Amino acid sequence: MLRKEKGFTLIELLIVIAIIGILAAIAIPMYRTQTIKAKLTEVTNAVSNVASAVGAYRQETNTWPNCPAKSDIQSSLGVSLAALTRLGTMSVASATGLITAQIQSIDSAVDNSTLTLSALTSSDGSIRWEWGGTANPAYIPKR
Repeated sequence: MLRKEKGFTLIELLIVIAIIGILAAIAIPMYRTQTIKAKLTEVTNAVSNVASAVGAYRQETNTWPNCPAKSDIQSSLGVSLAALTRLGTMSVASATGLITAQIQSIDSAVDNSTLTLSALTSSDGSIRWEWGGTANPAYIPKR
């Protein structure tokens, strides 16, 4: 009487290990990218809040605010940025309304790069904001 052994063969185990390795090679970089984007949300939200204040300032005075530092943004626009640890420097250009924010303490892939929000004005006075900067394009918001 033949006795049948139970278990997996070596080739079946190697195939499973190869599949897990392929999935890990794809998933880990995607996970890292999504983690960086999630941490970057703090900076993009701060820049968006400043953009709203800059837009209101522009509508009221018909000029762009002069805010070369984060403290100027607090005093001129009323937006507090002091508690944000992932935001380095931030400024608003008085000539164009360009908002520039330096990223820090997130990941080496984006630290010390900048996010910008450019103000594009139309003839009716409305403002459209456009994202840009020196960060990897994968991390710059689409809208």
